[in-house]
Amino acid sequence: MTSDRGRGHNGGHGDHEHDHAAVTPEELAHPESLLGWSPAKPIADGLWSPERRPLTLGLVTTITLVAVEALAVATAMPIVARELGNQELYGLVFSAFLVGSLIGIVVAGSLIDRRGVVIPFVLGLSLFAIGLVAAGLATSMPMLIAGRLVQGIGGGAVPPIAYVAIGRSLPARLRPRMFATMSTAWVLPGVLGPGIAGIVAEAFDWRWIFLGLLPLIAVSGTMAYRGLRGLPNRAPVVGGSSSTGARIRDGLIVAVGVAILTAGLASESLPILAALGAAGLAITLWAFLRLVPPGTLRAARGYPTAILLRGVLTFAFFTVDAYVALLLVEVRGWSAAAAGLALTGATVSWTAGSWTQARLSSRLPHEWFVRRGFPIVAAGIAGLGLILLPGVPAWLAVPIFALGGFGMGLTYAQFALIVLRDVPHEAQGEVTAGLTLSDVLGTALGTSLAAAFIGFSVRAGEGPGPGLAAAIVAGTIAALLGWMLAPRLHRKRRGEAPASA
Repeated sequence: MTSDRGRGHNGGHGDHEHDHAAVTPEELAHPESLLGWSPAKPIADGLWSPERRPLTLGLVTTITLVAVEALAVATAMPIVARELGNQELYGLVFSAFLVGSLIGIVVAGSLIDRRGVVIPFVLGLSLFAIGLVAAGLATSMPMLIAGRLVQGIGGGAVPPIAYVAIGRSLPARLRPRMFATMSTAWVLPGVLGPGIAGIVAEAFDWRWIFLGLLPLIAVSGTMAYRGLRGLPNRAPVVGGSSSTGARIRDGLIVAVGVAILTAGLASESLPILAALGAAGLAITLWAFLRLVPPGTLRAARGYPTAILLRGVLTFAFFTVDAYVALLLVEVRGWSAAAAGLALTGATVSWTAGSWTQARLSSRLPHEWFVRRGFPIVAAGIAGLGLILLPGVPAWLAVPIFALGGFGMGLTYAQFALIVLRDVPHEAQGEVTAGLTLSDVLGTALGTSLAAAFIGFSVRAGEGPGPGLAAAIVAGTIAALLGWMLAPRLHRKRRGEAPASA
């Protein structure tokens, strides 16, 4: 699945700009209302009513378990790499999952239009389980990478299924609350997942991080299946089968391009790296441009820039996210369990930032959060460079990376809200699909580039430190670039004064 730590979607404002509402005394007296529930709202008609409970609980628990797995793998990978060897392939464990997600997202979207949500959900969850088994039984790094690829295909199918299910099963007033609930589903895994994963990997066997999820996935999948079974079997296909087929083809080409680029960046031969890297990048961009609105890569004003900046944001953050544990374990000598604290802090702070912007977005323009969120992300990434210095206390990595997570929480949802605000209703499906693709592509490119830096560093006999430093620089530059392009999110309307966000 896409890298969605703390991610959720908030309801758009339609054709309205912003309702500058004040916090009422009632809200201060009942802070639980900020989370979408208050005693005045009957729970019988809410997300947890008897008829909606199976779907709500099934989707939330499934996403929670996928989140647990994502965070657990990031925490345990230093131990896994020591046992299986081939540390230069470290980053491919994460990149393979993302490449698989690109395939899963596009194929699931087509299956949903043709066959409803039940069949792609069962197929996706089955593939995710098969990938868990393959990864848990891996005897080499390539076998682990193959298992992660299959996991990615299955996991990538889950988000579009969840979004369509929410759209078909819930009234408009409940959808934002459901997205917020799904976002919050990352909190518990963020608090407990990395620490538990470190303990399991060190005290027992890292393989249980994969195999131990199988019974839990079966339980959550059964609950979600019960809820999905009652939904309409299929939705009208917009644009015809030829349009759907062309988008699947282009999505697969994006995945192939990313795979070629990733393989090139992992090569030990400079000529092969240059050839495969250039070819993979060209293929990826060619197909990507066919799947996003015109003007996306040149940051045309308005929602094309929102789509571009979603990818820039995930590129910046995930260039370092997957390697924080490696930094603390291999460079600073921490245990895997202790290193998981940095991932936990970033997850919790991401969710805090998400709820902050959700509460304030009715009073502040979406562009305001982007202009302030990108510099916060840049500071959180750049600050990790200090942890490479022996004289700097390693524990500072926890609050520094948490700062970056808070910036992500402030910024991430704004791009979806801008798209929902500015794009005509009949075009929102394809545009939001492009937004998701940009998200996953940015994550895949960021982790792959960092993997190449670390691989070069390890092969040169310098250890992972110099490679990590290069990844931190790349992520910081990307975040600053996003900040510089953020003013282009504002599409000036006739007779409107220049924006001051």
